[in-house]
Amino acid sequence: MSEAVETSYGALKVMEEGEFAGWRFWEGDPFETRSGPFFYRREDDGSYVSAFRAEDRHMNGGGSMHGGCMMTFADFALFAIATDALAGDHAVTLNLSGDFLGPIASSALVEARGEVTRGGGKTIFVRGTVTGDGKPALSFSGIIRRLSKR
Repeated sequence: MSEAVETSYGALKVMEEGEFAGWRFWEGDPFETRSGPFFYRREDDGSYVSAFRAEDRHMNGGGSMHGGCMMTFADFALFAIATDALAGDHAVTLNLSGDFLGPIASSALVEARGEVTRGGGKTIFVRGTVTGDGKPALSFSGIIRRLSKR
């Protein structure tokens, strides 16, 4: 990994090899690292896409991705989608809700895309969709709150 941007809550890094070479990820968030790792990048149209590869450890007892895993990924995606609105500021999740639309199997490419529906101030509203191999699995919306600089 290279191109690290250090913050008080971790380091933004870029993967150098593998399936997600060139994608960014946060190193230093113990829960997120253990849950994912999750990655994001800017698309040619200026939007952001988040992704990870589903593994057996992400599945529930029924053999589909655990809903908690999908929601954890959606929480990560909130911040990726809002990258430009955040302008480098730290923020926290105020609200996250989701509607489960379908299953995700192990080995699927899991992606999240969305949009900021209202931003620019301290409160940023985001909505998006998580897919597994291109099929809708979770519709989500969230509110994040920019924190004041100390």
